[in-house]
Amino acid sequence: MEKPPEAKNWIKVGMSTCGIAAGADVVFATLLEESRKRNIQIEIKKCGCLGMCYAEPLVEVSVEGLPAVVYGRVDKEVAVKILEKHVCGKLLVNDNIFDFPIKKQV
Repeated sequence: MEKPPEAKNWIKVGMSTCGIAAGADVVFATLLEESRKRNIQIEIKKCGCLGMCYAEPLVEVSVEGLPAVVYGRVDKEVAVKILEKHVCGKLLVNDNIFDFPIKKQV
């Protein structure tokens, strides 16, 4: 059975133990609330460890037309910037980028 294709626009919040301890639960709630307030259509989901515990909370963002990036040390203010600048404005939030994940070719 084939897995359905993943949406092109999404945000994943790392919700492993270290992420939650660093405030990922607050970041996740902020992203949900602010996207609803602004009527931003993007899938926001939880995921496990993103592998850079020193930079928690981590948020991976994929928006069509831009490279996927992992933002680190995300707080409420940075979460709002990600929605406004990256998702809506199609601009990277350079001060908080920690990684550019490599996309697997199928």
